[in-house]
Amino acid sequence: MILLAVLLTVPVLKLSWTLGGGDAANDALGAMGVPDWLNIVAGIFLTNALLATVLAVVACRVIYSFFAAAGGAAWQQRFAQPTTMAWAAVVPIGAGVVVGAFNGLVWAVITMAVGYVLRLGVIGDYATGRRSADTGRRTGQAVETAAQRASFVIWIVSLVLAVVVLPVLAVAAALDGRAWSTVLICDVDTGGGPHRARVAVLTWSGSGVVAWDIAARAVVNGRDCATDPDDRIRDPWWRS
Repeated sequence: MILLAVLLTVPVLKLSWTLGGGDAANDALGAMGVPDWLNIVAGIFLTNALLATVLAVVACRVIYSFFAAAGGAAWQQRFAQPTTMAWAAVVPIGAGVVVGAFNGLVWAVITMAVGYVLRLGVIGDYATGRRSADTGRRTGQAVETAAQRASFVIWIVSLVLAVVVLPVLAVAAALDGRAWSTVLICDVDTGGGPHRARVAVLTWSGSGVVAWDIAARAVVNGRDCATDPDDRIRDPWWRS
């Protein structure tokens, strides 16, 4: 639920804060379609290396834990433990490839390693009897062996990442004042004649863009655009 709440609410917060309020966010949303809304999600979560990594490893753990509790753990009992451990690496590898494509090899390796370790914690819960393969629920068994302690520590780490670290990083990214998309310098006309203006892209349209004029605080059509390397639209919340 925390993962879903972060994915749904943070893009709204990002749009509202970055553009300067609810009315501005409504105007921008009216000019955007569903694919462009997904671009906000991608812009927030994929281009921030630490946030992308934390989101990916939490998702790896949550997805695996959910399917294990829904019958996956009981089904995997027919296989040898090394086979189960090997299959658990598939999604973390895929997540690492995605994170690495946007943020580099180091972040890819971190995502793969941490995501896999968190999944091994789920396997350890079932293998040591701390969770029932039939119901997916905790058995209440005391933490006594080294394997049980290891899976318990991994569970605590995953809980902190999901409940504390991920929401804090996501909110910080939403309130940092940076654009989620490309910032351009374009020819626009807001009623006072054509002029060059700094805009944040909302959607691409033919040979131009539908964008947010940062100075005029209005949706505009931009043409003959050049990229602005500075993606900051306003000061972050903690400096305002």
